[in-house]
Amino acid sequence: MRIICQRVLEAQVKVNDDIVGSINRGLLVYLGVGKGDTLTDAQFISDKLINLRIFSDDEGKMNLSVQDISGSILLISNFTLHGDCRKGRRPGFDGASEPNVANELYEKVTQLIKASGVPVEKGVFGAHMHVSSINDGPVNFILDSTKLF
Repeated sequence: MRIICQRVLEAQVKVNDDIVGSINRGLLVYLGVGKGDTLTDAQFISDKLINLRIFSDDEGKMNLSVQDISGSILLISNFTLHGDCRKGRRPGFDGASEPNVANELYEKVTQLIKASGVPVEKGVFGAHMHVSSINDGPVNFILDSTKLF
């Protein structure tokens, strides 16, 4: 499972011109489920998102989590995070999970975040979405549940 995690002042996602998810201060997260990902990967990613200390404290140091600041998470499914661009000019998506498995794990990450008490909004799995945000920093991190990077 891979994510791009962005610290934001606000973010929203639209499908067919309808806002389906919107947050104020918190994290905009693009999540890609890979072949072989399991509940363990979902637990790892949700725990990281909840507890990653990337918000500034009173001294300006990244010392607070989204939970500490009473922030929210906007979670967007994104299979292209498993796109392989090493060969040729067109990405290959063999590393992405099958849609039914990916959706199940995407929903599991959502449930785990909600269970922690952090508000979570989301996009529509498999839909063409328009995502907008105001980044804070900018502060962006890429995480992989298999710890490739």
